[in-house]
Amino acid sequence: MAIKISVIGAGSSVFSLSLIRELCTTKSLSGCTVHFMDIDEERLNASVTLCRRYAAECGLHFTLLKTTSREECLSGADFVINTALCVGYDKWVEGWNIAQSHGYRYGGSLHIMHDEAFWINYYQYKLMEDVYLDIMRICPDAWYLLVANPVMAGVTYLKRKYPDAKLVGLCHGCNGIYNVARVLGLEREDIQFEISGVNHLIWLTHFTYKGEDAFPLLDRWIEEQSAEYFKTCPLSDGMGPKAVDLYKRFGVFPIGDTGNPGGGAWGWWYHTGEEVEKSWREGPKWWFDEIYFKANERLVAQIHAAAYDESTPVTEVFPPISTGEPMIALIEAIAFDRPKIIITNIMNDGNFVQGVPRDFQVELATLVSGRGIQGIQQTPLPAAVQAQIQSTRVAMANMELSAYEHGDYNALLNLVLMDPWTKSEKQAIDLIDDIFNMDGMEAMKKHFGR
Repeated sequence: MAIKISVIGAGSSVFSLSLIRELCTTKSLSGCTVHFMDIDEERLNASVTLCRRYAAECGLHFTLLKTTSREECLSGADFVINTALCVGYDKWVEGWNIAQSHGYRYGGSLHIMHDEAFWINYYQYKLMEDVYLDIMRICPDAWYLLVANPVMAGVTYLKRKYPDAKLVGLCHGCNGIYNVARVLGLEREDIQFEISGVNHLIWLTHFTYKGEDAFPLLDRWIEEQSAEYFKTCPLSDGMGPKAVDLYKRFGVFPIGDTGNPGGGAWGWWYHTGEEVEKSWREGPKWWFDEIYFKANERLVAQIHAAAYDESTPVTEVFPPISTGEPMIALIEAIAFDRPKIIITNIMNDGNFVQGVPRDFQVELATLVSGRGIQGIQQTPLPAAVQAQIQSTRVAMANMELSAYEHGDYNALLNLVLMDPWTKSEKQAIDLIDDIFNMDGMEAMKKHFGR
């Protein structure tokens, strides 16, 4: 079965490499067409060159195309993967520096001191919707895979507005369960688990190893080995003291980006000052500098070098081993009707995750097949976790979406006032004014009537 996979933002280093590795280790997709699109031609060319060499070394055949035209990329597509960031990394950093000058800090500040900052999200919502409208015009039967942030608010916004959209959000954060298994010394293939919540706030509710409850193994590790592990583990580690404290506090274990800087470094009380962060081995600023930006830069350089160094097989640099990214697994399950259980981001219209509104996104295990994507009922999360989801995710995302949809400056101001580091209305207003006056923010400033 020949299918076409279109990738918007194919120059994105992390996602393009994961996609290529998964694609080239999935033999059923041999013969398909993959169309890469990016406005950065240098990164685009590197991604395509790497994929061509990778496929050849793996003995697979793809029709690989590249373009800077979104319309050309979407023509004839069966699956559209959106990994694009339409506002560059420099605008994150510029905005964060402005926010820090106004007293904002990393940790629990999802809509300001994070990559889902409101000035980034404004442009991402528009891009996400523009791509969807192009899909409806050019390839209306295609599935739309939303991979770029903000997944939580993006899925919520688009599915509320276009309820019949064949749309799903995907995030790699759930793979944090494999880090838990690794630290505990458990074989990955022998664990089973249930994880649910909303994107960037997900929790482990069931955990077995070789058919036996694995929570006692986790509890024993915490009691007997965690103190030694904490001495040398990286800052903001998924098995670090903050994660363990959240587990003790709520009774379910935080997974992936739930507590780390990739999800906004929730909750704020671990980040009230440098000494507090030090006591919890937390370092969100370090994490963004070293793990996010510098690691991405190194990966981009590595991709470029591997793509064009014909003396070294690319499979030596990036071994053809599954990374656990769900994009290709989902495509295979739908295209070839090969049912799989995949953690995805969909609407909670079946009350799959109790405590989350039915018209809001949830992240959970779903049955994916030729019939589409079906949510699976999840074990209820503790009441305290449900309350945190409502207050720190649902309420704030709804405020931001209301501001965006109506061009409502007061709603945007209320969003900033909800941030844990806002101490006065003047502080919030001054921040918004300075963000509006950044180069490149003219459309957003006009949208909000300023």
